[in-house]
Amino acid sequence: MIPVLAGLDIGGTKCAVVLGVEVDNGIELIAKRSFPTPGTPDKALLLMMNELEKLLFEQEELELKAIGISCGGPLDSKRGLILSPPNLPNWDRFDVLTPLIKRFEVPVSVQNDANACALAEWKWGAGKGTSNMIFLTFGTGMGAGFIFNGRLYTGTNDMGGEVGHIRLDHDGPIGYGKAGSFEGFCSGGGIARLGQMKALEWINQGKTSSICSSQEEIAEITAKSVGEAAQAGDELANEIYQIVGRKLGRGLALLVDMLNPEKIVIGSIYLRQEEILKPFVMEELQKEALTYSLEVCTIVPSGLEESVGDLASLSVAKYALDI
Repeated sequence: MIPVLAGLDIGGTKCAVVLGVEVDNGIELIAKRSFPTPGTPDKALLLMMNELEKLLFEQEELELKAIGISCGGPLDSKRGLILSPPNLPNWDRFDVLTPLIKRFEVPVSVQNDANACALAEWKWGAGKGTSNMIFLTFGTGMGAGFIFNGRLYTGTNDMGGEVGHIRLDHDGPIGYGKAGSFEGFCSGGGIARLGQMKALEWINQGKTSSICSSQEEIAEITAKSVGEAAQAGDELANEIYQIVGRKLGRGLALLVDMLNPEKIVIGSIYLRQEEILKPFVMEELQKEALTYSLEVCTIVPSGLEESVGDLASLSVAKYALDI
């Protein structure tokens, strides 16, 4: 029998069920099913359990060892409760562990998506071999997962890692409900809002840009369009990314000074825009961070690249076996 890990990825618009096999200190994804998130948590969990059972039946000679769940927070990982995340408003104190344990009779664990990605990068990606590592999502939002002394750190009530709420400036784009926050400057939504703010200034000065040629087009600006324009050399887009890079560097300096990590791994937008962002990030870090701390810390993009989301829930299953 081949030992296999299972992962459930619960999102506001879609869910996924995956199977993985550990190979040569890595992980191989062997099966995946994804589908729109059903309207109620009971229906969603039942569908995921049924799909997992089908995947296990379709593959020959597999022995399920553990199940991991990756979901947006807030949640209570010890009791297995999902506590009404913004993208899952009807999931109020919903127990995801008990039904899975009863049906499959294996260890089951749940973590928020940032922690799950941190575990994946630590076990199989850019953070492999480290004892103290930070993972930053830098995607739709800005969240963090912490590995300290070779263990996942989640905080007193699973709220550790909410770095997006840190205020980096007295004013700026709003993220995590706060103007000028880390998430406000360094997230997909934040970059779009910063782009809209800077585009209006640009247009009022009589300038043009490929990301926006009129006030009517301002609302259409996205992080993707700003990134593509920056890569093409657009002046306004590069100005926006310079701001983002410097704010990212300032946020990283706080983490370096406070937590003294060996490595900070950054996903999503940094993975795609490292060439543009890195010079500004490093310049700000060298100005702001403690020299001794910065000398022992490397800043790298996600080693698992775009597959980190698929592997995140599998790393939670692996963690359930290891703890």
